[in-house]
Amino acid sequence: MEEIQQQTQKEEQKHREEEEEEEEGPPPGWESAVLPPPIVTITAAVNPNPTTVEIPEKAQMVCGSCRRLLSYLRGSKHVKCSSCQTVNLVLEANQVGQVNCNNCKLLLMYPYGAPAVRCSSCNSVTDISVCIHRWFCAPCPNHTWKS
Repeated sequence: MEEIQQQTQKEEQKHREEEEEEEEGPPPGWESAVLPPPIVTITAAVNPNPTTVEIPEKAQMVCGSCRRLLSYLRGSKHVKCSSCQTVNLVLEANQVGQVNCNNCKLLLMYPYGAPAVRCSSCNSVTDISVCIHRWFCAPCPNHTWKS
């Protein structure tokens, strides 16, 4: 009986020691990844004045073919999808119009100048020429405005 009590006490002590080891910190070999700050100045021996280097901003878009999120450097004109190899045209905010789908009312984006846009959700085609009115334009007689 005494041996069983001693064995139980040893197991409890071993269990406590293991718990204490777990709470001490990260496991062996673990190191926190501290990224160095980006280099923004370059000093040349010829030019004692530091030169600032502009770090390009990243932007995101959705692939027009496979719908994957693509990351690219801002200012790029075309982005090739690494998944489906489709070359996507990058449009800036001032080159894109928005219209609601005539069928499902989903907000659609289209390049200015497009005559129509197909909804990716319901596949219906919305005629852009009917929906390009601005607040300063008089509405068409055949077009009804919903508020």
